[in-house]
Amino acid sequence: MLFSPTGVSECLREWEDLEKDYQQIQDTHRLYKHKLEEVTKLQVSCSGAISRQKKKLKELTASLEECKNQSPTPELSPDDVDPITEIEDSIKDRTNAFCEMEAFLPRKNGLYLSLVLGNVNVTLLNKQSKFAYKDEYEKFKLVLTVILFVFSFTCRFLFSYRALDAMFNFLLVWYYCTLTIRESILINNGSRIKGWWVSHHYVSAFLSGVMLTWPKGALYQMFRNQFLAYSLYQTLVCFFCFLCPVCTLGFVQFLQCYYQSGCLYRLRALGERHNMDLTVEGFQSWMWRGLTFLLPFLFFGHFWQLYNSITLFKMFQLPECKEWQVVMCGCAYMVLFMGNFFTTLGVVYQKYMNNQDKSKNL
Repeated sequence: MLFSPTGVSECLREWEDLEKDYQQIQDTHRLYKHKLEEVTKLQVSCSGAISRQKKKLKELTASLEECKNQSPTPELSPDDVDPITEIEDSIKDRTNAFCEMEAFLPRKNGLYLSLVLGNVNVTLLNKQSKFAYKDEYEKFKLVLTVILFVFSFTCRFLFSYRALDAMFNFLLVWYYCTLTIRESILINNGSRIKGWWVSHHYVSAFLSGVMLTWPKGALYQMFRNQFLAYSLYQTLVCFFCFLCPVCTLGFVQFLQCYYQSGCLYRLRALGERHNMDLTVEGFQSWMWRGLTFLLPFLFFGHFWQLYNSITLFKMFQLPECKEWQVVMCGCAYMVLFMGNFFTTLGVVYQKYMNNQDKSKNL
């Protein structure tokens, strides 16, 4: 016998305790499923109520505009003007409140996420999960920026193998594709990254894919060192801007990552930025204070993209040029330059005009 009678009785008592625990687990799980069904019903109810309210607010805003157009402001009595102004301000506040509410409700995935993930709910239902995912995204960018810097340095100064270059470009393709997916999930959860800085990663992924397919040859060797030097610079600036939100790929990336994170942390602590704001590859309005010193590095990187584009277009005109990758890379660099340069210039101009208005009001 494996057990003495005493051992068997202890096993039986242990089994009885386990049975009681199992019954409690079943009861808890049933309660969990019931609460989950209630949460799902509340989500549907809340989403529907918000949609109806937003539709009615839109109709009310249009009606107020018609009233103001039919009765110009000088002809409206103060009793009419004040309530209209108050309602318009309340509508703006309510729209912002709805955005905050919808960040915690399931929403339909955009086209890109639907193609990649299907109809999967990617909305995180509590702040802790959202912030944890956002922080993991920032750490991912920081770690990959360092790896890309080491990789580009190795390819530029230590080894000159096409296979190693292909691994570097494959890593870039994977990095940018992963960023686009993670950023789409973060946008679904309330992160306010939009416009060019989202499109930038799609263009960069396309550019890296084209570079990956560029066969080894005289034209590739002509552009290789220039591309790797550009990658080094961009990665470094992006790193410094990461410890704030704006990056591209090298020295600029390093600078951006480093200083953006610190700047965002300070502004969040002061209550001047949203908790889900991210570091990005560029310059945004919140970076005006404390990060204007990065502008020369950013503009230098932008003009380097223009230089890369011009170099590739000149190479395309050479008689020996047979590769389609030359002109496609040139077009991609031109798109990156125009998007980065004019977006950054627009932010700087807008912030300058806002500061001028503030000075006049003082």
